[in-house]
Parts: sequence; structure tokens; C-alpha cells
Amino acid sequence: MDQIEALRGMLLIRAFEDGLAARKDHGFQLLSSGEEAVAVGLAAALQPGDQLLTGGRSIGPALARGVKPEHLMAELLAKVGGINRGRAGRGHLSDPDAGFFGSHAVVAGNISIAAGVALARQMANDPGIVVILFGDGASGAGGLYESLNMAALWNLPLLFVCNNNQLSVSTPREAAVAAQNISDIGATFGLWTRSVDGLDVEVVAEAAREAVDHIRQGKGPAFLECASIRLRSHSTTARETRSRDELAALKLRCPIERYVAYLQTTGHLDDTKTTQLREEALQRAAEAMAFAEASPYPDAAEVLQHVG
Repeated sequence: MDQIEALRGMLLIRAFEDGLAARKDHGFQLLSSGEEAVAVGLAAALQPGDQLLTGGRSIGPALARGVKPEHLMAELLAKVGGINRGRAGRGHLSDPDAGFFGSHAVVAGNISIAAGVALARQMANDPGIVVILFGDGASGAGGLYESLNMAALWNLPLLFVCNNNQLSVSTPREAAVAAQNISDIGATFGLWTRSVDGLDVEVVAEAAREAVDHIRQGKGPAFLECASIRLRSHSTTARETRSRDELAALKLRCPIERYVAYLQTTGHLDDTKTTQLREEALQRAAEAMAFAEASPYPDAAEVLQHVG
């Protein structure tokens, strides 16, 4: 994994989401500040022919997978220049050509869909694998256990990735999931499993590569848990339930600033380059916003188009 490109990817996600959140008409969004290393590290392990599915917190993973920022921003603002002509929004957007099979807003509903995609690819002898990214809030849902069982029985080319940000809306992980490590759930079904620091993009990338290699070699599905943090409230409309002290402590663990400090300490980055990368991310996000603003809203005559 190229270290500068990894940092560039994380900075873009943060700048993009900050720019979106600053708008009054941003709509209902689930942002991923604090989780950028999971998205970027995971994407670094995937090949063009693979497909990534996510839950509703989809913006970071979509950008990391290569979805064009301008088309994503337009989609989020319901403009025709969006990936899905403004019809899908954050909860249902998709860009399979970029290897992003789509987001699915129903908690854990995306997991069984991913199992179906993996089965279809297996039946078609497609060499690509499928990755499903979900939160710890989905870890108690029946769809996860059913999908794990099918994946194990049928040896599906499927990687389960839990982005464990420690909170299901406002419920702490330890109050919602009995397993000591969420990855232990995968081990119950005989899967390759690993729990890693989701704030370290290189650790995530290395673990994801191991999991992906395991699957590509036909050894069965895998389960990766990445322990991350959420620096914003659950959604752009949700009240923050954590104290100021708690949030201040979390900000000190920011994966982006942590990686910047690491790269500077090891001599791979200096202040000038850091400033340049931050400005590039802000510029790219601004360009995406400008594209979205220039794109029109759908005409009312389109309302029944693409309706099955």
C-alpha cells in the first residue's frame, strides 16, 4: 500500500464529508469521521473485479473504493449528475463498475444480500470476491448468523468486515454484543478470523490482504473486525449522547492525525507535503460540490422511470 495515497484517501473522505455536513440541505447523512482507516485500508486489499457492499454509512467506503467524488456528491444532494441520478442517496447508492455493489440502509439487511452476490459469483465461476462491511450494531441480527452459516457451508468467496465503532447509535458495544470480540462470532462457524486496530490504516490493509488471500485460495470465507471510533454523532440529525470530555479524548485518537504523525516521525512526510495533501483534499471536495451544485434536480416527468 502506498502510504501517501492512503493518507490522501483518508483526507479526501474527511474533507468531502465536512463539506457535505456544512450545507443546510445535506439531508439525513451517516458520516464516517474516525473510521477512514477502515475504509481505505480495506479498499487497498481489493482488486477491480471484487465487489464491496456496505450499510448506510457508505460515503467513506464508496470514496475509498473509487467512486468519483463529484458523482457521489451529486447523488447525495439528489441531483441528476449523481451515480444513480439522485434517486438512491446515501442509503442505497451503487456503482458496480467501480467495484461498489451498493449501500443498503436496513441494518444487517446488506449481509444476506452480500451472501447472495457471493453465491452468484461462485455459480458463475467468477474469480472476484465479495466484501460486506457492516457495523457492530448489526452483530446481533439474525441475518448475520444465517449468512455466516451459508457462507461456511457453501464455501462462499465472502469477506465479512465489522467496522466496530463501539456504538450502535448510542448503545455501547459491550451492552449489545455478548462476544468478547465480534470476530469470535465468525470463529464459531469455522471462519478465518482476526480483530485489529481499525485506527491504523496499514494494520487494516495487511489484515484485509491476508483475509482476501485466504478466500482467493479457496480456503473459505473470512471475518475481520476493525475497532474504530466515531467522532461525530450517529447521524446529522441525531443528538450527541457523549460528553465533551469523551469527544475530546476521542479526537486525540483520530486515525488521520495519527497517521500523519507516524509518517512524519518515520521521515516519509514533512510539514510542507502534509499541508499540500490537506489542501488537495479540500480542493477535490470543493470541486465535487461545485459539480453537484451545477447539476439540476430531476424533472418530475422522471418519477415513474426505472420503476419495476
